[in-house]
Amino acid sequence: MSAAPIDLRRLAPEDAAAYREIRLEALADSPHAFSSTLESEQDQPIDRFAMRLAENFVLGAFSGPHLAGVAGFYVQPRPKHRHKGMLWGMYVRSDRRTAGISRKLVEAIIAHARQHVELLQLFVIADNMPARGLYASLGFVEYGIERHATKYHGQYHDDVLMALPLMVDSGGEAACAPTKEVSAKEVPA
Repeated sequence: MSAAPIDLRRLAPEDAAAYREIRLEALADSPHAFSSTLESEQDQPIDRFAMRLAENFVLGAFSGPHLAGVAGFYVQPRPKHRHKGMLWGMYVRSDRRTAGISRKLVEAIIAHARQHVELLQLFVIADNMPARGLYASLGFVEYGIERHATKYHGQYHDDVLMALPLMVDSGGEAACAPTKEVSAKEVPA
């Protein structure tokens, strides 16, 4: 039996129940990979998830009628940072991780981001080597490490900061910052 084809589409407020389900699964399955926690989101009303979908660009990967993965994008809100966007909330259900869904989601986010920003950024937990490899294969470059970026249940985790330039500089090269370690003091508020 062959797998159903993957269809990508932007999630709308009417997808809130399916989005809530996969979001809570992501927070339970990979608690260290996200800034939020299962405890902080599981009691939120469905309207809160619908509002998130109305206010943000969240892409869903569907296998038939089933939501198999999600990824979000937003433009940095501060005036001097609006040339940058962020890939966030990336998750693919564990039973679908070898189907190429992650790559399709990230490629679609990159295509969308090209219409809105000059630089696409993300952060990924340092020990998530499959995700780091995927992002690198799509052109993202590691430019720093935020040590102790998160602390959950008494355990610290480092985030690797990655960026994909979406504009070409005058020399024909994609512009990108060199790799350097970033301390918490250097991260703007």
